[in-house]
Amino acid sequence: MTFNKATAIGLVAILLWSTIVGLMRSVTGALGAVGGAAMIYTLSSLILILTVGFPKISKFPRKYLIWGGLLFVVYELCLSLSVGLAKSDSQAIEVSMVNYLWPSMTLLLACIADGKKLRPLMLGGMLVCLAGVGKVIGGANGLSIPGMIDNLASNPISYGLAFSGAIIWSFYCVLTKKIAEGCNGITLFFMLTAAVLWLKFSLSDNVHMDFTPTVIVNLLLVAGSMGLGYAAWNTGILHGNVTVLATASYFIPVLSALFAALLLGESLGYTFWIGALMVSFGSVLCWWVTRKREY
Repeated sequence: MTFNKATAIGLVAILLWSTIVGLMRSVTGALGAVGGAAMIYTLSSLILILTVGFPKISKFPRKYLIWGGLLFVVYELCLSLSVGLAKSDSQAIEVSMVNYLWPSMTLLLACIADGKKLRPLMLGGMLVCLAGVGKVIGGANGLSIPGMIDNLASNPISYGLAFSGAIIWSFYCVLTKKIAEGCNGITLFFMLTAAVLWLKFSLSDNVHMDFTPTVIVNLLLVAGSMGLGYAAWNTGILHGNVTVLATASYFIPVLSALFAALLLGESLGYTFWIGALMVSFGSVLCWWVTRKREY
């Protein structure tokens, strides 16, 4: 595995992850928010077993198994259900943008956890991200408080899950770095997520799942994007250019919205794209500050 090849593989992971929201929405629309997510994480688990392999749990730190597993599962539930419970495809894309607050939140939390002084540019980057999300949620009115309130009130569960997921994932990223001791439990955590979703599905009244050739293809694609994406990212981080990959990853919100709009046939207004770019720019700004200050 050469340096450049590993970096290229890591960049492929970013492209794969960028397709998840659109594909996930198309699957959950036919199979249900819970049933569709359960199918996705089950197939993703199988892909991870074949690519990453099943970890030796006995060698994992107990704190990592408990807290890492709990935070990961809860985050994935928040992500999948926030997209699946959206009232429309366009709203699903908006909801996903709220979830992409996690990069800037992670950097902010990491600075706080390490006892580092928060620089003005870091707080500025966070505010740019929040303003970008506000512009997205505001719809055609842009950064409008009444527009944001109306949109949030139309589906508080989806938006609430997405925002909660962003916070939870930032805690997962910061905490697992300190307690994982180099262990990678991604395969186990995906399996746990699938198990929880199937349990919830078994307790649900609506168990109808409409399988069609298109849905099956999209199901395989989103499961592959998740499973292979994590495997490719792991290769890139271990053997490639981490700086290039970190910088590119902050543009996932824009790429994800682009792929989702194409897959779902949605036409997003210019205010949305400005908001999406603001989220990416704010995250890059936060990362640049932490990089320069060596946090």
